[in-house]
Amino acid sequence: MTGEYQHSIDTKGRLFIPAKLREELGDTFYVTISFEKCLTVYSDANWANFTDKFNSLPYSKTKAMRPIFAKAAKCELDEQGRILLPQNLRQIAGLKKDVTVVGVSNHAEIWDTAAWHAVEEEELSPEKLASVMDELGF
Repeated sequence: MTGEYQHSIDTKGRLFIPAKLREELGDTFYVTISFEKCLTVYSDANWANFTDKFNSLPYSKTKAMRPIFAKAAKCELDEQGRILLPQNLRQIAGLKKDVTVVGVSNHAEIWDTAAWHAVEEEELSPEKLASVMDELGF
């Protein structure tokens, strides 16, 4: 998944999912917490891969990941291409109205727009990008 999309959460907690991401996510997908202050969105297939990897780990290593599953919500698109983001997830990620949906390879992330701008500012410097690419062997 790729791209960056600006949207707003309506007063009922619904968020429009961009058409390009809807194609990749499908009609049903999973939204859960992240290790950053955002939400992570997985297609059915990618959630199954995530779950399979989780299930292959020893119990001692999975305990710390319980909140990811406990807070996960299975979401379905309405006729207008929106999902209802549960209040508890919006609160955890600090999502109020303006959000940025970002494609990140095998998943998407939903950020408060101001928080996303701060992340972008920190991560988009040429020096930071060069350092990360070097560290990853690119």
